[in-house]
Formats: sequence, C-alpha cells, structure tokens
Amino acid sequence: MALPSAAQTTAWPSKPLRLIVPFPAGGTTDVLSRLMATEMTKLLGQPVVVENKPGAGTVIGVDAAAKASADGHTLVCIANSFCVNQTLAKNLPYDGLRDLRPVGLLAVADHVLATHPNSGIKNLNDVIALAKKNPGKLSYASFGNGTSAHLAGAMLASKTGLDLIHVPYKGQAPAMNDLMGGQVTLMFGNWPEFRHQIQAGKLVGVGMATAKRSPLAPDLPTLTEQGAACESNSWFGLMTRSGLPEDVVTRLNQTINKALQSPALVQAIQDGGMTSLANTPERFAAFIRSEIDKYAQVIRQANITSEG
Repeated sequence: MALPSAAQTTAWPSKPLRLIVPFPAGGTTDVLSRLMATEMTKLLGQPVVVENKPGAGTVIGVDAAAKASADGHTLVCIANSFCVNQTLAKNLPYDGLRDLRPVGLLAVADHVLATHPNSGIKNLNDVIALAKKNPGKLSYASFGNGTSAHLAGAMLASKTGLDLIHVPYKGQAPAMNDLMGGQVTLMFGNWPEFRHQIQAGKLVGVGMATAKRSPLAPDLPTLTEQGAACESNSWFGLMTRSGLPEDVVTRLNQTINKALQSPALVQAIQDGGMTSLANTPERFAAFIRSEIDKYAQVIRQANITSEG
C-alpha cells in the first residue's frame, strides 16, 4: 500500500539526487552546478551527483529532467536557452511550463557590448555612426544561434534601427578570439569573461546591457544611458519535475538559498563577476515567464529561426 503523501515528503530525500547540466563540462553552468551540488550534499545528507547531458541547444538535458520521476530527486540547471527554446525550438519534446517546476534562481551575469580597439568605437553613438556609414556591413558575434548574445544583438538592432550582421560561433571563447582579432566588430558577452580583456585594453567596453550601472562596472555607462534600452544577461537556475508536494519544493528552495550563502559559492560568484539572487520558487517562475515573453518578442520581430 502506498504511503500517505505526508510520510513520503517527510522521508525526502531518500536517495542520492541527480543534478542534470545540459551543457558540456567546464563552462560557467557546469562549475556553478558542481559547487551547488557539493553544498547541497552537505545540507541534505545525500549525495548530489552532477550529470552532463549537452546537446540540441540544451533540449536533451532538459527533456531528461522533464521525464524524470516526480519525486524531487532530479534537478536540472537551466539558463536563458530554456526560455528561448520555448519560442525558437521546433517540436520540443516537453512543455517547459507544464512539465517542470521552478525551484530557484542561482546567479546572473550581466552582459556588456564590446568591440576591438582598432574599430574606432568608444560608445553607442560611434556604433550608430559606423553602421550608417557602412550599411549591412557591421557584424556582431554570438556564442551560437538563438543564444542570449544573439538575441541581445537583434534587440540592439531593433532599438537603434541598424542593419547588423549576425555571425554565430560555437561558444563564447572562439567568438571572443575573433572579436579581439578584428574579424567581427561587436559582441555581447558575459561581463565575468569580458572584464579582464577590457581592463587589459584588448577589448573596448561600449556599454553595459543593464537597466542601471552595474556595481561590478560602475564607470562603464549603460546602453540605456546612451539611448538604447537594451537589457541582456546570462542567468542560471534550478528546476525539477512538476508534480512535487509543495513542502519538498520549499525545502529544495531553502537548501539552494542556504547553499548560496556558503563561503565557496559566495567566493566563486564574486570571483566570476556574477550576482547571486536568493529568491522563492514563485519569483523564479514569474521571472521565467517574463524571459519567455521577452525573447519571444525579439525572435518574432527579428524573424529569427532555429536555422539562423
């Protein structure tokens, strides 16, 4: 005979947890997930095992979590791509809003618009002037079609009325290398990875893609200040299979928020130039819905497809 739900939730967690990372090992999402898994293991008294399942723009890993047992022992670390795929991906094998339950937002990395030193660009007015002087020739790189960097560029083009050429790469590192080499003119990227190149003079920061000046880059004006309300970032959060009792979701959220206060995660997030955002499942759910709406509008306005 099945145990009452109260008894089942009291026993949670009853076995090791699986934390799916739908990205390759070594990236920001993977590193953050592994640190979180270590702290959650300490707090829950059960091992939290990270499993990398990259592929299909994160669809493979997210689908594995969406089809896992609804017992609270499988989590998935999602990023912006989760919300982008709701509009951009064809024939998703899951319903992101129905099959998965938001647990908590972990961290946010603000985006900066950057260029190479030889471009002559110092600010957004310079970008606009150069684009108008060379219509259809000003290029911007991204770390892949449909990524937040791609959509940030499309958003900027829409806000300014410019004709910008998108050049997708397989990851941020090769895109940044070509940006520094002058093969492309512009790129939106994560401030944590770009700040050292900007501080070293290998890249020029055009503006932060934030609503107000970032405390991590207080001297760098925002794009909004310069006339284009363009906000973009990379964020990371945890979801689990839907259908869990609310007290399990609450305990998961409390565990995550407590882990974010651990010295190891505080240091890693600070060193990475990110901001941690302890929050509730409800706030994270509202954030996800707003991100889906934001990206859907950009995708439709720019007529972006999954092919490019």
